[in-house]
Amino acid sequence: MKIALVHDYLTQRGGAERVFELLCKRYPEADIFTSLYDRQKTIDVGERIVNTTFLQKIPGAAKYFRLIAPLYFPAFRALNLQDYDLIISSSTSFAKAVQKRPDAHHICFCHNVTRFLWDTATYLREYGDYRYFAPLIEQIFQLMRKVDLKYSQEPDLYIANSSIVARRIQNIYGKPAIVVNYPIDTSNFVFSDTKDEYYLASARMISYKRLDIIIEAFNWLGWRLLISGDGPEQERLKSKALDNIEFLGHVSDATRKDLFSKAKSVIVAALEDYGLVPVEANASGTPVIAYGAGGVLDTQIHGKTGVFFKRQTPESLQLALLEGRGISWDYANIRNHAVTNFSEKAFFGKVEQIIRQTSGMHQSFI
Repeated sequence: MKIALVHDYLTQRGGAERVFELLCKRYPEADIFTSLYDRQKTIDVGERIVNTTFLQKIPGAAKYFRLIAPLYFPAFRALNLQDYDLIISSSTSFAKAVQKRPDAHHICFCHNVTRFLWDTATYLREYGDYRYFAPLIEQIFQLMRKVDLKYSQEPDLYIANSSIVARRIQNIYGKPAIVVNYPIDTSNFVFSDTKDEYYLASARMISYKRLDIIIEAFNWLGWRLLISGDGPEQERLKSKALDNIEFLGHVSDATRKDLFSKAKSVIVAALEDYGLVPVEANASGTPVIAYGAGGVLDTQIHGKTGVFFKRQTPESLQLALLEGRGISWDYANIRNHAVTNFSEKAFFGKVEQIIRQTSGMHQSFI
């Protein structure tokens, strides 16, 4: 059984890349394909060969990978994967376009539909300078949307990381998707049933994370809040915060692990497609106070592992914080919830059952 693992581009290390890293570890004999590869800035695949496309030869492409968006579809179409019996793609945009043999199977881990094409206004909001080129960009994107729809039909099966992403795949691509929540390495988090007198927000400081809401809520409450992470919004957010709020910047994995285990709650104010932070908090035995939409609806149980707030406002968050303050949390059950449902073992148990059922492959290939 010959397997190809395909990812959009390996030029950074985000949530999608961490999932692809798990797939690479799970299938050590599989061949790896991507459009662009920067070994220094992405996941560790050891000494394995990473096969790239013609884009790798373009000077500066790995650094400015977003600027060559129209070239990715032809790059993936040019890959020769005819020798492979199973193609597993990991994609938020382009990798789903690869071609296979008629008798082969293509399973796509779709982290989202192509956001910059289908939610352009939200996506470009993070790149303010691009608004000056909006008319030209829109013309290009109109053409790319047609191509994206065409190649979205290539996979035999979609696996989505959350219910909200599955609905987008169905609504935009017209393809059903099976929901399998992505895992974390639960061994990377330590359990503590003793909590310190602080709350924690752990996020990159960009606008959609809505750290401004969290800061305003804690300014009013006066409770101690620690914020880990950095980003372009950092100075603006600092200027809004009172003395009970401390900015930690980027922290080490060891420090992050300790912060998660000792926090009274971890606060998430963003609308996330999935979101690993709430699961990581639970793996530490820590409840989550989260905006009740998107991926958290798949991962959290209100009153058991966390509390939802209904609107992205400081007032709504304050009410949820006060509600959480009055709950006698069972920290061991919170940890057990994460280990049972979001470990690598649970994840691959579901994935490999799906692969066997949809492709007719014998259990021995895994």
